[in-house]
Amino acid sequence: MHSRRFAAFAALLLSLAGLTFGFAGDARAAKPETYTPRFSSLAVEGYDAVAYFEEGAPVKGDAAFETSWRGATWRFSTAEHLALFQANPESYAPQYGGYCAWAVAHGYTARGNPKNWTIFDGKLYLNYNDKVQADWMKDVPGYVAKGDANWPQVLEK
Repeated sequence: MHSRRFAAFAALLLSLAGLTFGFAGDARAAKPETYTPRFSSLAVEGYDAVAYFEEGAPVKGDAAFETSWRGATWRFSTAEHLALFQANPESYAPQYGGYCAWAVAHGYTARGNPKNWTIFDGKLYLNYNDKVQADWMKDVPGYVAKGDANWPQVLEK
């Protein structure tokens, strides 16, 4: 009698474990829409997305001026920049959720580095590092077209 109960209990545990692992695997299959570093919720690694347009440079944001959007925390250097972002986040947020634009153009995702940036056609793009950005600059319109074709499906890879 004990062996049947044990077998039934073991089968139940295994089926529950399978369900749990299945759900965990599904949850990890898609990457978040907005890139944030591991163990952080900061978009653009805490840099002010509006500053790229208004100041032409990466500027660290301040926790006093932050908002939540698309599953991430966005920081800004001034109250004015925060207000501009809140009024129209799509105009200031980096394309492809802040992932490396060159990587997205090639069908995968990688970290977007806030110090490797380009504004093209009124939109902000981030790249992984200096070398990748140099490659990106060889054909920005072509890579944007490829990135647009791959986004957001690339998040599923």
